Amino acid sequence: MILDRFRLKDKVAIVTGASRGIGEAINAARVLINEPGNYLTPRVLADKAAELGSVDGVTAEILDEKHIESLGMGLLLGVARGSVEPPRLLVLKYTPSNAPSDKMLGLVGKGITFDTGGISIKPSDGMERMKDDMAGGASVVAALRSIALQKLPVRAVAIVPMTENMPGGKATKPGDILKGASGLTVEVNNTDAEGRLILGDGLWYARQLGATHLIDVATLTGAVVVALGKITTGVWGTPQPWVDHVLSAADRAGEKLWQLPLFDEYREQLKSEIADMLNSPGRPAGSITAAMFLKEFAGIGPWAHLDIAGTAWAEESKPWQPKGATGTMIRTLVEVARGGFAG
Repeated sequence: MILDRFRLKDKVAIVTGASRGIGEAINAARVLINEPGNYLTPRVLADKAAELGSVDGVTAEILDEKHIESLGMGLLLGVARGSVEPPRLLVLKYTPSNAPSDKMLGLVGKGITFDTGGISIKPSDGMERMKDDMAGGASVVAALRSIALQKLPVRAVAIVPMTENMPGGKATKPGDILKGASGLTVEVNNTDAEGRLILGDGLWYARQLGATHLIDVATLTGAVVVALGKITTGVWGTPQPWVDHVLSAADRAGEKLWQLPLFDEYREQLKSEIADMLNSPGRPAGSITAAMFLKEFAGIGPWAHLDIAGTAWAEESKPWQPKGATGTMIRTLVEVARGGFAG
């Protein structure tokens, strides 16, 4: 009986330590997300996120605009064109020796450090909040840090394409065509639908680095806020066992997810007469068509998309979270890694 008590105490200590580590990572992500856009430029975010992710077992690499261009990432470069700040691509790799060598979790996060909407400029009311458009990027970095600190036996990579979306003289214009690293061409009919563009190149690169199971996290659409409000994160994905795995992880983590459809018929709305697809087919089913767009870049293998546009920011303090950045989905991503692979 005494031995059992000691074992229970040890388990509690381990759980408490893991919970503290996740809490610290969430707070670090919140600090980054709360930073103003004039301070947290893509280059600064890349350095700070690399520092946050650089723990034992993790390697960090920051790709500059020349390297990004050499990879053919025309979608990321197209969004970055309107800003005087150069883009960056952060790559964090965690490869423990005791992990299965044939599987890798790929976490891709949106890293728009400030989003004006570009030429399709946003209304001024509330635009100051657009400093949080890199919340998905901060979340995947914090999650990878926690995964590594807990020494979970899962190979994982976190990829964050980073840029501002500005209406400068060289900015991408509505009607322009961009070509992604995957070879797919996109007719840009709304420059404010920029997150899906940079994620397209990020998802492609994650597959190139060997990711077999993908999750992307992004403050992507206002449509998901209309559908689910600020309480629930929307999730899309394929195949269903992988989505179920993500939903189960969220349940264990205490975070709310709700699955929305990816019916093939929605792909019709993305059709373009001059490119492989449109980046923004309009308001009907806006969050679904955004997910359908990302699906085109996710490649072969399990993939899930988490739209945190409604849940990344809290307008008022609650007993369990402060006002401002929430750090949502970090606990869920860690639980996905803890549960292994499905699908």
